[in-house]
Amino acid sequence: MFLVGWMMFQALAERLQQTFHRLGRHGKLREADIDEALRDIRLALLEADVHYQVVKSLISRVRERALGEEVSRALNPSQQVLRIVHRELVSALGDASKLHLTGPTPRVIMLVGLQGSGKTTTAAKLARFLRERGERTWLVAADPYRPAAGAQLQLLGDPLGVAVFQDPSLTALEACLAGIAAAARGGASVAILDTAGRSQMDAEMMGELRSIRDRIRPAEVLLVADAMTGQEAVHIAQGFHGDLGLTGLILSKADGDARGGAAISMRAVTGVAIKFLGNGETADALEALDAERIASRILGMGDVMTLIEKAEAAFDQQREADAVERLKEGKFTLVDYADQLSSLRRMGPVSSLMELLPGIPSGKRNAVEYDAAEEQLKKTQAVLQSMTVLERRRPEILNGSRKRRIAGGSGTTVQEVNQVLRSYFELRKVMKQLGKRGLGGVLPRLR
Repeated sequence: MFLVGWMMFQALAERLQQTFHRLGRHGKLREADIDEALRDIRLALLEADVHYQVVKSLISRVRERALGEEVSRALNPSQQVLRIVHRELVSALGDASKLHLTGPTPRVIMLVGLQGSGKTTTAAKLARFLRERGERTWLVAADPYRPAAGAQLQLLGDPLGVAVFQDPSLTALEACLAGIAAAARGGASVAILDTAGRSQMDAEMMGELRSIRDRIRPAEVLLVADAMTGQEAVHIAQGFHGDLGLTGLILSKADGDARGGAAISMRAVTGVAIKFLGNGETADALEALDAERIASRILGMGDVMTLIEKAEAAFDQQREADAVERLKEGKFTLVDYADQLSSLRRMGPVSSLMELLPGIPSGKRNAVEYDAAEEQLKKTQAVLQSMTVLERRRPEILNGSRKRRIAGGSGTTVQEVNQVLRSYFELRKVMKQLGKRGLGGVLPRLR
């Protein structure tokens, strides 16, 4: 999910949102107001480890447009400046093109990078990502130097149901050729080559990678770079691109980079698009970079698309439809209430969901309120889970003794049990009224 990789931009988001909050207090913007805001934006970007040339160019373009008619004639000048900065951030991040997977099968994706960049785990994540999109993927271990490199790839591929070719007796080029041939015989549509890394770029390393590239002619040559190395990742990308002609970048360990400057700098400095962000060690921790959505969230403009995706993943469409029908008939029970809360909880913490909405500030400014809401959700769910099926279907039978039992089982008080019931009855009353007006679809659909 895109939400996971968001943490790398958190500090930058807080700074920029504070700046635009101050700018929004002005009606008509003077040149001095814009220059003050741009100084804050410049400092925020530099502190986020964005390359200084990228910052200089971005600020220059924003200032030129902010001082033009585009802003001076706007009904809301500060919002217009916000949109200008948004467009410039999108331009800096770059719209990541899709993987170029055309031509005869198996189409080959060649992963390159330094040792420790997360290449092998990224290979497995990419295999899973592509398999979920209908590709038949194979992994090819092409690192004869690192002990047990093939075994590690096998260990990662097996739980995913992805075939792995490994033969440590072969050279790197031989392993690639044999692995691609095996993938073709196995009916693979994509073969991912996990090539060897080095502790640093050197002529021998690049020579070996060039020989593989020239012989194999891969559809994609993707560099896996460690986001935690900051601007060093940008320099590494420049070096690999100059030698190999990269077609894309994968920024690994993005969840460990609190500043995000490397991601903003890479496209502008290297001219190569970041296609994926890697976040964590789990197989699903890989997401396609979406510049529009990242820029929107950095600037506090929300990310409703991610919220929709999370809702679609969390809510069972058939059960939701059934609940709507029961609602129309005035039969919204505590069973439905519990189902809706469970689906909501599957979407993630309240703080994460709130930050997806436009106008909700980033950071910890609302941490107390979010924590309180999260705690109340947990208590409500615990109370509902401590009821019997009959009690959830017929809450009117809940007498004092039943409520004491529920409170004891949920770790709450009888007063808190009563509060959950009051909330439910109020909600049912409202929904019954809406249902009578023909507005049955009021359950969280978020479409």
